[in-house]
Parts: sequence; structure tokens; C-alpha cells
Amino acid sequence: MLTYTGERVIPEQMKPTNGLLLEHLARYYFATYYINGSVLDISCGAGYGSHMMAKAKKKTLSKVVGIDIDSDAIQYAKRTYYHPLVEYKVGNAVDRKLPKNIGQFDTIVSFETFEHVEEETEFMCNIYEMLKPGGRLIISTPFGKGRGKPCGSPFHVHQLTVSEFKDLFNKYNEVTFYGQRGVAIEPLNDNRVKHFPIGIAVCKK
Repeated sequence: MLTYTGERVIPEQMKPTNGLLLEHLARYYFATYYINGSVLDISCGAGYGSHMMAKAKKKTLSKVVGIDIDSDAIQYAKRTYYHPLVEYKVGNAVDRKLPKNIGQFDTIVSFETFEHVEEETEFMCNIYEMLKPGGRLIISTPFGKGRGKPCGSPFHVHQLTVSEFKDLFNKYNEVTFYGQRGVAIEPLNDNRVKHFPIGIAVCKK
């Protein structure tokens, strides 16, 4: 049984006005403007986001693969968020065998994953290898005091500063940064950095 803990989003167990739910839905809705072809949703959780993207762009997507390290979440996703374009798989985002096992994608989406990962080099290398040349990555993480510093959340390894977040994407040919507060997502203006608790990067390989 998958249960809402205050960190993992399970829409069926949350009020429609729940701020965490609305933030997550806003990110997936934002991503629909960029996705095409084959899509990988890393840390898909309960599966609502993979389903949302497939339903919104069913005419332009070839497939959506949702992976999560939690086998209970994947079983829940298969039961609750079936879509003919979507396949859910158990997978570890930092496993260096992952690119070989699941191949490359036109688009990769990973929301609120990085702050849970200790092996960040492996994670970012996997993403880069699994993204096709010319493909797009849409990724988000909350901002905080920085790498290796306590962040106040028992679920997070740490939370990056804005500059640390921006430094993750030097390999990419194009990168645009956005900030999110609630459901509002806007270009990340350096003069308004403190206004946004969450960062989003849209990258082209």
C-alpha cells in the first residue's frame, strides 16, 4: 500500500488544494511544452506525471517510460495510472548500468529527485548518456544552503544553492533556468533569486 507521507505525492490521498500537489502538477504541465518523441520520467513515483504527459501529448509522443526505485510505487502506478503509451519500471537513477538497460530518449524529465541523491555525479552522467543528441532535459530541485549542509528536511541529502544548481549543466548546448513559487514558474532573474524556492532547468544536449 502506497501512503502519502508528506513528501511523495499521491493525488488520490491529497486534497485538490494541497500546495505540494499543485506544485508538482504545475511542473509536469510546464514540461508538456517541451516533450516530444520518447520520454523518460525519472523518479516517477505514483505515476500521475507520466500519465499526465502521455495524455496531454498522445499525438506527438511515441512512449513514456516512468522509473522509480520504489517497487511499491511502480506497482501503484501500473494499477492507478495506466496509459497505452506509458510503461512503468523499477530502476535506480544512479545505477551506471541504467543507460544500457533502457536506452536513449528524446526527452528526460526528473522533478524533485536531485535533493534525494548522494551519488550526484552518477545521476547526472546517467541522464546525459540517456538523452539523445538534440534532446531536452527538464529537471527541478529546491534551493537551500548548499551541498553538504543540513537543509531541515529528513527526506533530503541537501539542497543546492542557485549557483550550484546552475553549475550542473555545463555540458549542455543550451540551458534556460526558471524559478518556481507555488504554481507560478518564471524565468530565473538573478535579481529575484530569493523569490523562488525551487529551480527548474530546461537543457538541450
